[in-house]
Amino acid sequence: MLEASNNSELPVIPSKRYFTIGEVSELCDVKPHVLRYWEQEFPTLKPVKRRGNRRYYQRHDVVLIRQIRSLLYEQGYTIGGARQKLADPVEAEQSSSGTNQIIQQTRAELEDLLQFLSR
Repeated sequence: MLEASNNSELPVIPSKRYFTIGEVSELCDVKPHVLRYWEQEFPTLKPVKRRGNRRYYQRHDVVLIRQIRSLLYEQGYTIGGARQKLADPVEAEQSSSGTNQIIQQTRAELEDLLQFLSR
């Protein structure tokens, strides 16, 4: 589901439990005010709020933000279209199965290359 085109240029998500809005902003290359706006527009994006209404995002939130970013900035969806695409389980499944096919094909090619190099 996560498009690889520009997201490969984004930093790797560290193995932490919670991320501040500043960290997520850097990880996803999106400004903090945009993240706060997306929270209003995408009901599935709900960071944990703690002391003083501070937001703490979890890993699944960061992945979701990267998906939203890809839909809006790279694929040209509107906010409504992106919301609908994320909410449609059939389309999400098709996108996921397409990604799985690409992964399987890449893996097969790498195994062939490994066999060739080991000769």
